[in-house]
Amino acid sequence: MRHAAMYYEAEGYVTSGEKLMGRQAAGEGFLRAAARSGAARLACHAVDLKSAQHFGTQLKRHGFGGQVGWIPTADPAALQMEGTLYMPGPELTEFAWRRAPSGDRLYSLCGITHTTASHIAMTAIVDLLTAPVRSWDALICTSTSVRDTVRFLLERQADYLRMRLGACRFELPQLPMIPLGVHCDDYAFSADERTKARQAMDIAEDEVVVLFVGRLSFHAKAHPLQMYTALERAARGRKVRLVQCGWFANAPIEAAFKDGASILCPSVATDYVDGRDVQARRKAWAAADIFFSLSDNIQETFGLTPIEAMAAGLPVIVTDWDGYKDTVRDGVDGFRIPTVMPPAPLGEEFARRHERGQDNYDIYCGYTSQLVAVDPQALENACLRLIEDPALRRRMGDTGRQRARQDYDWSVIYGRYQALWDDLAERRRADPELHPSSRIASRPDRPDPFAAFAGYPTSVLSDRHLVMPLAGCDLAVRRNLGMNNFATSIHLNETECATILSLLTERSPRTVQEIVSAFPAAQRQSIARGLAWMAKMEAIHIVPPKPDSAAA
Repeated sequence: MRHAAMYYEAEGYVTSGEKLMGRQAAGEGFLRAAARSGAARLACHAVDLKSAQHFGTQLKRHGFGGQVGWIPTADPAALQMEGTLYMPGPELTEFAWRRAPSGDRLYSLCGITHTTASHIAMTAIVDLLTAPVRSWDALICTSTSVRDTVRFLLERQADYLRMRLGACRFELPQLPMIPLGVHCDDYAFSADERTKARQAMDIAEDEVVVLFVGRLSFHAKAHPLQMYTALERAARGRKVRLVQCGWFANAPIEAAFKDGASILCPSVATDYVDGRDVQARRKAWAAADIFFSLSDNIQETFGLTPIEAMAAGLPVIVTDWDGYKDTVRDGVDGFRIPTVMPPAPLGEEFARRHERGQDNYDIYCGYTSQLVAVDPQALENACLRLIEDPALRRRMGDTGRQRARQDYDWSVIYGRYQALWDDLAERRRADPELHPSSRIASRPDRPDPFAAFAGYPTSVLSDRHLVMPLAGCDLAVRRNLGMNNFATSIHLNETECATILSLLTERSPRTVQEIVSAFPAAQRQSIARGLAWMAKMEAIHIVPPKPDSAAA
């Protein structure tokens, strides 16, 4: 099986920087897998000799003993001898244009999706239709949800080009779905290591440790409110410790997390571990009993940490969201908690504000995540079951560990990459056509996030969804938490919230349509959107319509 030359810039393949990102962890894991694949020669496509030397150093650090090659970016035609160029991102178009003068059939291009929510990523995807990308190229999609988003963007762009230019022939790269991998042996902890890790972290033997690993960002990773409130409800009378292992971008975000935890889960002991510190991160993994990740952000596409948790033998509680849908088997490896977000066109305002530069990327993602709610009852039930039942934790952890080794170990995933590169070599003889449909509403690569990412949640809010009140929520307090007050401009005001809660006091449940119809027509879109925010704050509970209701 063949190997690919790698486009190499150190930033995409190392995790030793100040900001540890998921794409860097994935890039380093891929490089390490290549180093251990048994290849006699591995080559990089890099700007200068210094970068090539760094590539060789990293390979040797990961155990590679073969020949290291360098193909300068000034000589793209020389990639012919490698057959495939791999890029740790989705930007195929630039390299396709570089290849074109020498001939499209010289070699294949292979990129991979990470986030697809940024303007750069969306533009890179829609540009595939106008760049000289061929059917023997590939853009790897790491999850079903991200492939849905890629197809959505491509179809919008194809519709626009047909309408604007009368285009009738398109050629796409392959869109294979291959997940990211983990090196499972890194997460094999002995009983002795677990004991020492818990002692070092001052964790009592009878404490149940719940672990979150990832960037500590409420607007760009995973909003912690519902994690805090669920653990608070589940922890009453039980010894529960929450370990949040990651890093804060700045002091205000750190304060928002810590203030939120003290207000929302005072019964839960909370620790913060610097996830950029390899040894500290390893101790956190070794000490944990349950892994928790309530991803609710459109910048996420796959999510490595649940796979790492399964490799560590931990049961997981995750949202039914993006790549988690593919990796975590509900009731087998852990629990996937249903999510809900508003439908299009209720996010058009966010897309336009971001496009015009009124909101930066973080705020754009933060606004959308404020309107993604997790089912609080299902979440609490999952927490209680795993906190109270050590045997269930062991059983789910064991099945997850087996799944991680069988399906997600980098040795398995890298083999799938190699099979893809073999297939692309064969496809260089082919030239299929794409005949698209026609319809375009707005710029294809700046869509309403609730349309582009409609495949992420369990359900998309509809008129038939049922709404009921939840007791014990002080909306004023939660609205003004540091983790929420950045988005007050999209929250419902006190009068609107009071009106909705009054309607639900008179009769519950009510449908979304019944509630929205109680407001003037000019307010109805913002009210529908605001219901999702109220659900996230746990002032109300939204559930999908019953099947017979939908059929009617």
